[in-house]
Amino acid sequence: MNTKDLNRETYLRMPHVEPNMTVGLFGGSFNPPHEGHLLVAQTAIRKLKLDQLWWIVTPGNPLKSHGNLATLGERIACSKALVRDPRIRVTAFEAAQGLHYTAQTLKFVLKRNIGVRFAWVMGADNLANFHKWQHWQTIAQSVPIAIIDRPGSTLSFLSSIMAKRFDYARIDEDDAARLPHMQAPAWTFIHGPRSHHSSTAIRQNNLKGA
Repeated sequence: MNTKDLNRETYLRMPHVEPNMTVGLFGGSFNPPHEGHLLVAQTAIRKLKLDQLWWIVTPGNPLKSHGNLATLGERIACSKALVRDPRIRVTAFEAAQGLHYTAQTLKFVLKRNIGVRFAWVMGADNLANFHKWQHWQTIAQSVPIAIIDRPGSTLSFLSSIMAKRFDYARIDEDDAARLPHMQAPAWTFIHGPRSHHSSTAIRQNNLKGA
């Protein structure tokens, strides 16, 4: 998909939802998006019984260098080309609202969508550094969190600071469908098929081929 084909106004708005819907929030720089991201999204939809999953293309990860960051339009276009499931809604509303941190995004989303049941979705590779996110404990206390297995991160929930701090709030993955309906803090680690695709590796291979 060419970035010229994008209606930017569409992607700079939050997707429409109705009260009592269950929605997963899956944020990332998606630089570029790949099959591993898609597998996380699909697993979350299936295990959490989600009505929608918002694929949130962020302005950029505050903890990472933006030197090799593709434009927002390019990352939206690549995400749209990858996603086929109509329940997955690609959006970049954070950029329009000047939101750069997950805690800000959650506050914004929850205030404007009363009655919708949200869960934060992330790959397990993010768990090791979750405690470095701005107001990470506020995030964990704002919405339930589903952590989806990623290669090399299967045991991360045993050693991460987040997992230790909120150990009491962990539920069994067999009960994952209950997660969006629970009051935070609540989280689960979901095992399943894993993809070895990596945005970093893809960028490095593209540079080698340039």
